[in-house]
Amino acid sequence: MFLYGLLTIALAAIPSVLSQAIEYNAAHNVTPIIGTWSSGSKQVVTGKFANPSNLSFNYPPTTGVCFSFADNGWYEVARYRFNSNGSQPQCITGVLNWHHGQYQLLDNGSIVLIPNGDGYQQIQDPCAAESNFIENYNDTELYSHWQIFMDQNDGPKLHIFNFDGSPVSPLFQIYNPPNMLPTTQLRNVTPSIDTGSSLLAMNNAGARSWSSPADVMALLSGVFAIGVASLLL
Repeated sequence: MFLYGLLTIALAAIPSVLSQAIEYNAAHNVTPIIGTWSSGSKQVVTGKFANPSNLSFNYPPTTGVCFSFADNGWYEVARYRFNSNGSQPQCITGVLNWHHGQYQLLDNGSIVLIPNGDGYQQIQDPCAAESNFIENYNDTELYSHWQIFMDQNDGPKLHIFNFDGSPVSPLFQIYNPPNMLPTTQLRNVTPSIDTGSSLLAMNNAGARSWSSPADVMALLSGVFAIGVASLLL
């Protein structure tokens, strides 16, 4: 009878252990995430940054990053940046990056960007054997959490954090609805989507699945301990 009571308490505790979903509150809902968000001088803008049909870019006057989110589940990302080289200061690398696809807002507060398979990027490195080349870019990206604030001067401001917690440059809403290229396949390419490292990062960020026997046993052991502690109180 005593063991039956322990088991009852343990099973009753399982839903509270598993349901650790984030509660979207005012930190996220100052305004919906739907729209186009650009950093810095707001010169990098989705919808006019890339020309996928001929694998080219329209160079903006300044560097930056831009995210667009549509209400149909599609996203688009545009990036223009320079990477410094401490050992060879003259070897500054320029990167232009574009991709689009489907996004998911997960229960743990993170965002996953799943590419459509037609993304690409241009690398410019004056010190490399090949100084200017274009390659496919179709990596699944994980952002651990996000928040929207109201800036007194620039209006809605979106903060997105990489899978390791480091912040992306603050993003300001410049269009709503978003300014995006068509949400379909924009060039003929065989998708090569790398999800392994991102899925690992997703697990590290807290989106855990209880699928293996070891996971289930660990969960039940923890729940059993909760049940014992409850009886002793």
